[in-house]
Amino acid sequence: MRVLSVLGSTGSIGTQTLEVVRNNPSDFKVAALTCGNNIDVLYDQIVEFKPAAAAVADVQKASELKHKLNSKHPEINTEIYYGEEGNVVCATIPEADTVLGAIVGVAGLEPVYKAIEAGKDIALANKETLVAGGDLVMPLVKEKGVELLPVDSEHCAIWQCLWGEKKENLDRILITASGGPFRGYTLEQLENVTCEKALNHPTWKMGGKITIDSSTMMNKGLEVIEASHLFGIDVDRVDVVVHPQSVIHSMIRLRDGSVLAQMGKPSMILPIMVALYYPDRGPRLLEEFDPFDPKCCNLTFEKCNTRVFGLLDLAYKAGRTKGIMPAVMNAANEAAVSAFLKGKIGFLDIESTVRSVYDDFEDRNCYDFSLEDILGYSDEAFKLAKEKLGI
Repeated sequence: MRVLSVLGSTGSIGTQTLEVVRNNPSDFKVAALTCGNNIDVLYDQIVEFKPAAAAVADVQKASELKHKLNSKHPEINTEIYYGEEGNVVCATIPEADTVLGAIVGVAGLEPVYKAIEAGKDIALANKETLVAGGDLVMPLVKEKGVELLPVDSEHCAIWQCLWGEKKENLDRILITASGGPFRGYTLEQLENVTCEKALNHPTWKMGGKITIDSSTMMNKGLEVIEASHLFGIDVDRVDVVVHPQSVIHSMIRLRDGSVLAQMGKPSMILPIMVALYYPDRGPRLLEEFDPFDPKCCNLTFEKCNTRVFGLLDLAYKAGRTKGIMPAVMNAANEAAVSAFLKGKIGFLDIESTVRSVYDDFEDRNCYDFSLEDILGYSDEAFKLAKEKLGI
């Protein structure tokens, strides 16, 4: 039985993880849950799973949650924490052996890092953890001898394709992308796209931030850097392949020319289960894959137009440059996407802002840094992006 701490339990990945737990109660137990501000959903999760601890964004939300629990379910003894410290408490709770990292953005880095220090296995759905802190996280994983289990659909697919293969046999990673809601658009067509359109992803149901990242192709850029850290390969040996049907979740090419692919429905349930049941396989929760489904009969592949979706090229640049630049790029993107989701800027302002912040930091790039340094640079880049946007 795996005992889980679910960081980001009220988001898309968190709720689907708890769906896996709900359907397999003899295989999993929940020790801790965390969320930002959605305490109504967290309250229901606490009542159902009765974790030893839970954490929310701030002291006010913690007080509200405690009052609600005490008044309606005084028999539940879940300890309520808050803030970054609360996330770390839940990530390092002694009862848990596995931490599901699904906090959105660089905020997920510190609790995952602390969990690794505490000897926990990590099921990682937060790509920003490795984008910003991969040079710190991966050596720590090796030092502590823990498992880092990729939950991101593409990285889970790559990981499965590599099972049983020697590292030296890997030639290239072919990471697939749906192309998002604006595949085929010109820059002129992107000038006036709305947030509502950007959130209307053609194949995946995801949270707001990652859906916007998919519409700009930044999500794929982040995944390229993540894959570089996870699989020990330069970013220039990771190719992005636009595959609108989202049937093939990623591929690898081996040195003899063989190409291996992992296929399935566009659902996060399967990669969550692959990670949580590793090295075994769990029961099937999804409908059987149907190769005769019309979506499977005409699989297509194309290149991304980086003249239109330039953030993908910037991510490759950051991945080559390394140092603090991936963290800076990521933080600037978080600020710009947040502003777009709130209706404060236009779609194309996301890329121009990220590029501007990146350029401002290039002369300051460094390669010797700590976790605190990375968090500090990320905070600085986030604030600079907001200043440039006038918000």
